[in-house]
Amino acid sequence: MSHDNNNVNLPPGFRFCPTDEELIVHFLQRKASLLPYHPDIIPDLDLYPYDPWDLDGKAMAEGKKWYYYSRRTQDRISANGYWKSWACDEQIISSSSSKRIGVKKYYVFHVGEAPEGVKTNWIMEEFKLSNNIANSSSSSSSSNSRSKRRGHSKLDCSKWVICRVFEHSCDNNDDNDDGTELSCLDEVFLSLDDFDDISFPN
Repeated sequence: MSHDNNNVNLPPGFRFCPTDEELIVHFLQRKASLLPYHPDIIPDLDLYPYDPWDLDGKAMAEGKKWYYYSRRTQDRISANGYWKSWACDEQIISSSSSKRIGVKKYYVFHVGEAPEGVKTNWIMEEFKLSNNIANSSSSSSSSNSRSKRRGHSKLDCSKWVICRVFEHSCDNNDDNDDGTELSCLDEVFLSLDDFDDISFPN
């Protein structure tokens, strides 16, 4: 399923700029619960098969960011490289209940074969549901006649994640939702011992 960059399901003048909480609550949690979500513009892609520069035309594009659903997997290898995780997970807290509803994990794309790949400035933010949210979604609505089949589907769908991919730049001021995205990324970059291996655009 391919999507172009025109965001044809959005009214004219509207942009897709979801916060982390909105990605979890309005998209990922509803998908895990087999509920409809609107607008239905985030495509389902395979298990990280694409190099980040090949996402255009396949993932949902908004500005210089790409969004797509994928499955949780340990294998994040593409044709020309791999995604390597950072130790910078963020808890996503509900603004209404102050409960933890999800986790945002960070990955950086490396060109080449692990572990000798070269870091790039491509960043992936992977959003997943917290275990308590996923479990409650998979156990709800179990009293109807299709509870067994639906329960199995919900357990399977709870493995879904949403990925946001973009190029990190030192002078990137591209409409940050809450001002925390780049500050966290900058802290991670500065904490890396091999900072010089990371290439930034001019």
